[in-house]
Amino acid sequence: MKALITGGEGDLALAIRACLETSGWNVLAPGRQALDVTSTASVTDFFKALPRLDLLVNNAGLVLDKPVALMAAEAWDQVIDVNLSGAFRCARAAIKLMARQRSGHIINIGSFAALAGTEGQANYAAAKAGLIALTQSIAREYGARSIRCNCVLPGFLETKMTRAILESHRECVLATHALGTLNTTADAARFIVQLDSFPHISGQVFQLDSRISSHL
Repeated sequence: MKALITGGEGDLALAIRACLETSGWNVLAPGRQALDVTSTASVTDFFKALPRLDLLVNNAGLVLDKPVALMAAEAWDQVIDVNLSGAFRCARAAIKLMARQRSGHIINIGSFAALAGTEGQANYAAAKAGLIALTQSIAREYGARSIRCNCVLPGFLETKMTRAILESHRECVLATHALGTLNTTADAARFIVQLDSFPHISGQVFQLDSRISSHL
């Protein structure tokens, strides 16, 4: 079984890769130099070299946080391009492989920001909200070909990307969680691998921490 994880150098990607490999998967987890999700040519060339693909995890992500009035247009465009358009480019390429196989699974890594419109993250929240809609459209369009698509919101994880926030605002962050605890990359990875083993689940959104939104 062949899996591809975009944004392969991130903490969550490393955890997913380790969990998949433990389960016997052959895993590709390229960084941006090998697979730039913002480049259609890079995505096309990378996927052309794959004889098959059973699981795509759209994990590549970028945050450039600012209040809307202070956010540069370039910061909006870059975050949308990586988090949403990048997932689209990779999903489109993966679907061509999976349609021939008549099987496959795409898991999009979303965010609670999509449900809550987090302050200072309008670009990121909008991209991740779009990712949920993309997930559901793919699930509807390609279910007849046995292609599944789901969206996992892994929760507020302690990673390189969030380290600075947690150093200065840990108590505030924990206060937004009903359990007062954060999810871990290992547990998020374990859920993602387990989700792939359920063949009848598609078009769904899974929130993996204890923050509560009325929109889910």
